[in-house]
Amino acid sequence: MLTRRHFLITSTALFSAPIATAQTEEEAVTDAAAETASEMGEAVAPAPTPPRPTSNRSNWAAWDARVTPANYDPATSNPWGLPSRFLPKRVEANPGLTPGDIHVDAIARYLYHIQPDGTAMRYGVAIAKGNLYEPGVYRVGRKAKWPTWTPTRAMIRRDPHLYKQHENGMNGGPNNPLGSRAFYLYEGGRDTYLRIHGSPAPRSIGGRASSGCVRMVMAHIIDLYPNVSTGVTAHLHPPEDYLAARS
Repeated sequence: MLTRRHFLITSTALFSAPIATAQTEEEAVTDAAAETASEMGEAVAPAPTPPRPTSNRSNWAAWDARVTPANYDPATSNPWGLPSRFLPKRVEANPGLTPGDIHVDAIARYLYHIQPDGTAMRYGVAIAKGNLYEPGVYRVGRKAKWPTWTPTRAMIRRDPHLYKQHENGMNGGPNNPLGSRAFYLYEGGRDTYLRIHGSPAPRSIGGRASSGCVRMVMAHIIDLYPNVSTGVTAHLHPPEDYLAARS
């Protein structure tokens, strides 16, 4: 695994300030119409606020059961047909790593949760496709069971055929892209919109499939969730193409 020093050296490049986006054509037309109506003395009715997505807590236990195999054994249960190396396994950790921290090896497609005894729990993951994966050092700012989800504006612009229909958010549940559990990655006090989360597409594990997040099997992240504390550090190590481009 790469060291914390690597990320400190490259932090300026990794954590640049976001670029303000220009006003969209639709927003400009809306603003112009509102100004015209105001000039003519007409009242402008505010647009109705769409309901916020919700996650029904009374369904959580049933949803957990639905995504967890019968007689579940993390080390052997594999109804998803994954390569066996992506099943949870306790392994020896590299020396000097901080207990409680998370490390994502983007090359091997593993997530490691460091234990106090010098071992780590290892899980298979999928990472973001193309150049959407963002290596760096983050903080788990919050975590949630059966979270709701709203695509970012960048996601909607990039793939409107996939995300436009969900622009007002999606309720929590087994079909929600964030799945059964989610860890929200922050940079200082800012939500980066990067997540480590369960996925309703478990066969994507081992590949590059998401729009920026790190995916896990839903049953696996249910096991991991209570053992990860808010405030711990999540290290997202660079993928193979990131390293090759800088060699």
